[in-house]
Amino acid sequence: MEKRGFDNKKYLEMQSDKILERIKMFGDKLYLEFGGKLFDDYHASRVLPGFEPDSKIKMLSQLKDQAEILIVINANDIEKNKRRSDLGITYDLDVLRLIDIFVDKGFYVGSVVLTRYASQPSVEAFANRLNMRGIRVYKHYAIEGYPSEVEKIVSDEGYGKNEYVVTTRPLVVVTAPGPGSGKMATCLSQLYHENKRGVKAGYAKYETFPVWNLPLNHPVNAAYEAATADLNDMNMIDPFHLENYGEMAVNYNRDVEIFPVLSAMLSKIMGESPYKSPTDMGVNMAGYCIIDPDVVNEASKQEIVRRYYSAQLEVRRGVIGKEVISKLEILMQRLHISINDRAVVAPALELEKRTNGPCCALQTSDGIMVTGKTGKLLGASAAALLNALKALAGIDDEIDLISSKVIEPIQKLKVNHMGSVNPRLHTDEVLLSLAVSAATDDTAKLALEQLGKLKGAQLHSSVILSVVDENTLKKLGINVTSEPKRQ
Repeated sequence: MEKRGFDNKKYLEMQSDKILERIKMFGDKLYLEFGGKLFDDYHASRVLPGFEPDSKIKMLSQLKDQAEILIVINANDIEKNKRRSDLGITYDLDVLRLIDIFVDKGFYVGSVVLTRYASQPSVEAFANRLNMRGIRVYKHYAIEGYPSEVEKIVSDEGYGKNEYVVTTRPLVVVTAPGPGSGKMATCLSQLYHENKRGVKAGYAKYETFPVWNLPLNHPVNAAYEAATADLNDMNMIDPFHLENYGEMAVNYNRDVEIFPVLSAMLSKIMGESPYKSPTDMGVNMAGYCIIDPDVVNEASKQEIVRRYYSAQLEVRRGVIGKEVISKLEILMQRLHISINDRAVVAPALELEKRTNGPCCALQTSDGIMVTGKTGKLLGASAAALLNALKALAGIDDEIDLISSKVIEPIQKLKVNHMGSVNPRLHTDEVLLSLAVSAATDDTAKLALEQLGKLKGAQLHSSVILSVVDENTLKKLGINVTSEPKRQ
């Protein structure tokens, strides 16, 4: 059973109360910029054990009757077919996915804003597609001199040219498929138009990381820096907060850099800026809900090591530069951690030396350690998976969960008819075979019943895993790393 370091119930209550408090602070309406992922926030659940991946959407569900969703997408990202690396889909398709998810969960999706709109043909087609679905579409334009020329930006020649987005509820949640979409600019544009209409509207920002009331070098904040090492983001002490309140607060460089301009814009729109620091803008309460610092610290350090391995793979694939590895190595040195702190690394590499072939090691959240090697029937990760299920079920290691009579016809099918050159079963094929065997074999059935216990387990491979193996293991909730070399 994975140890909890975070009180999710307390978080949901505190976070919703904080947002309601911020709405009252302004009077009529609050534009809440949502950074990061509204759901499927697996980074947060890994570094804050007990944080549920859908915590943010659950929290918003408590405010459902007062909230509406406004989705922002950069028109240039549509034109360039920009993709989400985690889902592999384009930003415009992700907007449609987000709409479906929000609607399915009972949220009101008010509209979509196309930022940096310039009559791009593909953008026009996307707008028509949204209109056909009954979604209102608004167009915002690039403003020359943004963000430095405040006088021009906050005028009829700047924000005034943008279409005013009609909203009907006191909380407007502004989200997007990814960074650079223009969420903040959309919020400020709306404040400008609301102010001209006599509506008392405000702006706030909700991002889980960095956690403002944890120390700068706290492992949780360091894990966020590791996660964004390729974006040139850097955690730093908020100098504006320190100057105005004499209190240390952690923010990140982009918010600190833009704050003087943002403050000037808010002052021009509202007469006076309601915030003295970028930290003031935030409503994040995660730092107050850590209940076991030791559990959270260890989980965060493990995340940094996993990010290090992930970055090595990305460098090998040519996706990022080697400087990212250097940043992560410095981060690890600062926290006195190394790859040896990841318990599954050494067993996988030691078994590879003995067998002279790809191997895996898997450790359950209860601390059970098993290994798997490449054989004639199974790949290393598939073997490790079955060995883990045996160990969890108390099944003797010598017992075959899946008969070779089941596996061999599948191998022949793969090679003779499906064009595969690798006859060994992948993890997904092994699970399907186990499920079939469970229909007539009680031992296989017992093993299959242990799958839920693999959530939070750790696995390391001595070679780069296949895409299908990696995806299957991740779907089971297993945290995966591998050496940056091919079989």
